[in-house]
Amino acid sequence: MSKSLFRLGLIVNPWAGIGGPAGLKGSDGNAAEMARSTGAAQRAPQRMARALAALSEERVKITTLGFAGDMGEGVAANWSFEVLGSAATEPSTAHDTVRAARALCDAGCDLILFAGGDGTARDIYRAVGDAVPVLGVPAGVKMHSGVYAVSPESAAEIVAAMVRGDWVDVSCEEVRDIDEDAFRSGRVSTRYYGELLVPRVGQYLQATKVSGREVEELVVADIAAEVVEQLDDQTLYVVGPGSTTAGIMVELGLDNTLLGVDVVQSGKLTASDVSAEQLEQLCDQHPGDVVIIVTAIGRQGHILGRGNQQISPSVVRRAGPQNLWVVATKSKLSELEGRPLLVDSNDRDLDLSLEGFIRVITGYQDSVLYRVSASGV
Repeated sequence: MSKSLFRLGLIVNPWAGIGGPAGLKGSDGNAAEMARSTGAAQRAPQRMARALAALSEERVKITTLGFAGDMGEGVAANWSFEVLGSAATEPSTAHDTVRAARALCDAGCDLILFAGGDGTARDIYRAVGDAVPVLGVPAGVKMHSGVYAVSPESAAEIVAAMVRGDWVDVSCEEVRDIDEDAFRSGRVSTRYYGELLVPRVGQYLQATKVSGREVEELVVADIAAEVVEQLDDQTLYVVGPGSTTAGIMVELGLDNTLLGVDVVQSGKLTASDVSAEQLEQLCDQHPGDVVIIVTAIGRQGHILGRGNQQISPSVVRRAGPQNLWVVATKSKLSELEGRPLLVDSNDRDLDLSLEGFIRVITGYQDSVLYRVSASGV
């Protein structure tokens, strides 16, 4: 069945921020227990409820999923909700947050929306890394991480933009947490833990622009520079046809088959203009990861199944959806006029599994989330 509804994963850390009103300067460790003993009210469920209330107009287009009780289901009483599990203990712990995040990722949610603080962001990062977009509803005492909307209502605006298929930028933002014991002693000491993939609604400013319009050659060069920075020597890269992907080969100083599929490893051309059978053999023989790099066909939006049939369903499965990299200029995406990117691999089950939102590299350190469909709607 096609994923016609936006799948919004919810995680609520019910006790996040409870130590703030009590003057405990955080909610980690014994602070949360001390705050609960005083009868302090939960903040995070109320903050998530505000975000969902602001999303009410988009409700018919969204299905929510997550853990039962206070960790998600409790704040989504009037929403379609899919229960994936429940907290192992009451009150819930960081271990439950990790379990919930992994379950949401495995269930193919389009976005994890969480209510909590920096400790919650740390737990979610530990669970999913940058495998799925994540957005925080600020509910903690201290929030040094760059993963939060400025308010519950602002979080709702970002989610609504994704649901409508509007432009939504995405970037890797830092997860940081403060040493609460040091903070209570008057010292501010934060630690970097990693980065989450975070959507944001903002202006689409491009460094390589003239009179507000993208200069195609410069933007393609920017995209190529961004991709090349991410390459490693252990991965086998399958480079699909097109002028945007050709820019990556130019950046690498390699010959390119403009209308064919090339294979690269360790900065060298492993094979050029391969057939589906040749590519499957190369992937089977490679012991490490396989990454597929494709672009969208102008005005049509196909990323699989048009002009790159050499990239067979078995190759896509070998790589995995997390290793399907899409590159495109924002001008090319704008030509779609809001229509989704399309997959037509000749394997219906595979195509349906790829539906949802994908990260599209649109420049140097610049990318957006864009919807993928197997049906064109």
